[in-house]
Amino acid sequence: MLITKAAFTKLHCVLLLLFLFRQTALCQGKNDGAVINFVYSSDAHYGISRADFRGDTNVAAYKVNAAMIRQMNTLPELTLPNGELVKAVDYLVQTGDVANRMEYPIQSAAQSWKQFEHDYVQSITLKGHDGKPAKLLCVPGNHDISNAIGYPKPLKPLTDPTIMVNMYNQMVKPKKALTNQTYNYQTDKVNYSLNIKGVHLMFITLWPDSAERIWMQKDLDTVARNTPVIIFTHDQPTCEAKHFTNPVPPYQMKPGNKFENLTAEHYKEGVTAAADGGSTEIEQRGWVKFLKLHPNIMAYFHGNSNWNEFYVYHGPDNDVKLNVFRVDSPMKGKYSAKDETKLSFQLISLNTNKQTLTVSECLWNTEPQNPSQKVIIGQTATVSIKVP
Repeated sequence: MLITKAAFTKLHCVLLLLFLFRQTALCQGKNDGAVINFVYSSDAHYGISRADFRGDTNVAAYKVNAAMIRQMNTLPELTLPNGELVKAVDYLVQTGDVANRMEYPIQSAAQSWKQFEHDYVQSITLKGHDGKPAKLLCVPGNHDISNAIGYPKPLKPLTDPTIMVNMYNQMVKPKKALTNQTYNYQTDKVNYSLNIKGVHLMFITLWPDSAERIWMQKDLDTVARNTPVIIFTHDQPTCEAKHFTNPVPPYQMKPGNKFENLTAEHYKEGVTAAADGGSTEIEQRGWVKFLKLHPNIMAYFHGNSNWNEFYVYHGPDNDVKLNVFRVDSPMKGKYSAKDETKLSFQLISLNTNKQTLTVSECLWNTEPQNPSQKVIIGQTATVSIKVP
């Protein structure tokens, strides 16, 4: 059968279009495979209430967190500043203070964990690029630890390690699961790591104090020195004085000294701690020394003191540079607690091919009275995680 010139030209165009479509699909697939998306939040503080939220007052944390989760579930349809859809979210990260401290009349840690699981596990509909449900990654905060070990002021009950036990079992995955009766905070720290396409993620308990750094060193010994490392934890790089252990024998927590004995490291700059903040320069210098030994630690994410902020940690002597990302809290944000339109979480996009990290502030309550409001992208920062 003879093919006319016109028919041949038409066939050629069709084949060319099919080829271009195939190449575009392959490139798109390659890009999707290179980008890993995380949605990041911290300081859920189940057990307390917000003064104001969406026209109501004294709104319980489980209602506020549930509202935030519903907004997180819309992320696949969110258009990023570069014009691309998010499409998939691979991981959900939460860096502690799942519960508030059990100071009467605040509920038990066990009740808070049930509410947390309902929202952050059962109510999440996000799926990763592999089509599987987004995986939860979490570490404890100071309130979670205090609930497990006690606090200078009596809690009710005095201790409840439910959150620490569940985090340890689900994140660390021991051969034999812990129970509330067998849990020991001194030995059962929620420390773990994972490798994602050439990038190493570390999740550590509270702050990289001298004891945590022993575990971190062993973990980093398994990682090539040119592998980028990203840390997720609860406290900011400066930590807080009151989170260290009382340096005075018998090292007890007492209301007068304000120490909460959350780190194994003893405080070195006095015998009492500031109510908030306080000098930690000596303690930080040990941490900075560790950073200098491991220049492949490229980024640090934290909660504890909550608002959206992208900044560089320089250490007490201005001799180190570490990209740091601070995230807001749905309950205790420095600014969003008073102005609910500033409530935010973060979308972290890790491009493993380009070795870049893009962090976007996701404002999720800019129209409190609008039930169909959309997530709005606020501040965005992209940093290189390529090891120099």
